[in-house]
Amino acid sequence: MESTVFIVDDDEAVRDSLRVLLETHGCSVRAFASGAALLESPPVAVAGCLVLDYHMPQGNGLDLLDELRARQVMLPAILITGLGDPRIASRADEAGVLAVLQKPFPDHVLLDAVERARRAGRGSTKP
Repeated sequence: MESTVFIVDDDEAVRDSLRVLLETHGCSVRAFASGAALLESPPVAVAGCLVLDYHMPQGNGLDLLDELRARQVMLPAILITGLGDPRIASRADEAGVLAVLQKPFPDHVLLDAVERARRAGRGSTKP
């Protein structure tokens, strides 16, 4: 079963480093510079997860997750953020986000979160 990690981060350097890290560890990755770009090419994998940046110029990762849920994309999500704002963590928890990672985070923390999310995400999108 194909499993894909969908990364959405407006920072090209962050997006590329996450992509390289995950691909180096055997993940199939699709990376997007914005939520709009992801929505134009929605996830079609039957397994996988989302890695969403919270702060982006055209909205935030939790709003993007709400839109994906409305479109029946039920992949588990990991939220990454540069802020340690408890309101973000609380809203992420309410939205069912699997993990909130504060930048900078060690590689192994992201890899562990992605592995948990990929296991949880098997079969969680609608075809």
